[in-house]
Amino acid sequence: MMRLPLLLDLDPATKWFVIVLAIITMLYAAMRPLFRKKDPLGKPAAFGSLAQQRSVDRQMQNVLVELSEMARQITAQLDTRAAKLDALIREADQRIAAMKSPAAETTQPASPAVQQFMAESMDQPMIDARHALVYALADQGRSCKDIAQELNRPSGEIELILALRR
Repeated sequence: MMRLPLLLDLDPATKWFVIVLAIITMLYAAMRPLFRKKDPLGKPAAFGSLAQQRSVDRQMQNVLVELSEMARQITAQLDTRAAKLDALIREADQRIAAMKSPAAETTQPASPAVQQFMAESMDQPMIDARHALVYALADQGRSCKDIAQELNRPSGEIELILALRR
């Protein structure tokens, strides 16, 4: 038969190790149920009293009323903005129609460079005459600001046209 060594036969360090290990094992066995994950769907959370249930119900109703009020406000704001956009679109359409009408065309004296380019461009078909005019003026060494002043166009537009040049 095999004889187990008694705790008394061991050296002091080993005795303490065995004792600490036994204590840790007992604590683990006792505390193990506390560390288990609880199933949130296992048991429904019960309210403490009827008063608490009514309080939660009133709070939920208040939240629903606030949400519906916010929805009404947002809808009203969207409707207002949509009406403003419609008015702006109508105004823009009227301006476009006014600009396309023959009465809107004004005769302003063009500079000699513009007149020369217009005369040359009549002979050659071009994709966009405005862009070609900007390119021609830029090829003559003029700055974006000078071209914009001569053509009565925003300087940002001239810069964009030149930036997109092939």
